[in-house]
Amino acid sequence: MSDKEKSTILQTLTAGKSGEELLSFLIEKKVRKSRSAVKSLLVHKQIKVNGRVISQHNYELNVGDVVTIHKADQKHTLKQLKGITIIYEDDYFIVVEKEPGLLSVATERGRDETAYGIVNSYLKNQNKGERAYVIHRLDREISGLMMYVKSPEVQETMQINGDKLILLRSYVVVVEGKVAQPEGTIVSWLTEDKNYIMHSSEKDNGGQKSVTHYKLMKGVRRFTQLYITLDTARKNQIRVHMKHIGHPVVGDKKYGASINPIKRVALHAYELSFRHPVTGEIIDLKSPVPKRMQMLVEPEENKI
Repeated sequence: MSDKEKSTILQTLTAGKSGEELLSFLIEKKVRKSRSAVKSLLVHKQIKVNGRVISQHNYELNVGDVVTIHKADQKHTLKQLKGITIIYEDDYFIVVEKEPGLLSVATERGRDETAYGIVNSYLKNQNKGERAYVIHRLDREISGLMMYVKSPEVQETMQINGDKLILLRSYVVVVEGKVAQPEGTIVSWLTEDKNYIMHSSEKDNGGQKSVTHYKLMKGVRRFTQLYITLDTARKNQIRVHMKHIGHPVVGDKKYGASINPIKRVALHAYELSFRHPVTGEIIDLKSPVPKRMQMLVEPEENKI
């Protein structure tokens, strides 16, 4: 085994009896906090027995078998799934990190490759009977975390009880100008015109009431980075609300941005925390803010 391969080993175990199934062995040894997390190791091919990758739950061990748990090979995942990184997966959920420029789902006006299509193909390659069901969507130029589920039953559960099961969904955005208030809440009513553009009104005009909370993270003279949480989930809500307060999202020409220095909309789905409806476990996930967004709010003396 090469030094590089050795460095990926997180834990080494030895089987003490024959006939025990691999999944049961890993659960008994408490290699992860939950059954679903252990299964995720098998799905992502992070388990080897005597140096060979094993992903079958019911693989039978023999006395003396050496079981190793390996660090996830993110490069391999990225190579398999262009534009998508799998952040979490178990028998019920798959959470991915989407890159900017990739559609979430197909539109009537085009047949471009989509995150949904990529995830669906991935699942079918793992198990022909499996498919993805959409929970979250992001606009094409937005990056970050999106959730899918693997059955219509779990999809229905998340749709009906999402307000109780989704504990946190936050975003990081870089806007034009210097935001004066350290934090604030935007409340307005959103309507959509015939050109699919959302408009914000401070008065109830029959549109959808929308509530956005923001906190100042850091900023420079030209740009401000904000931490965003939502009480509602309306189409383009963050983007139109940033325009509403006079600080459009960097790169968002549709909603008033004047410049596009990083060739994308500077909005990122940053955190996702949810209570697993089957296991009861709380799953906390985070996607680092892209470096190009971070560089917008770095002091000039720190930029290369």
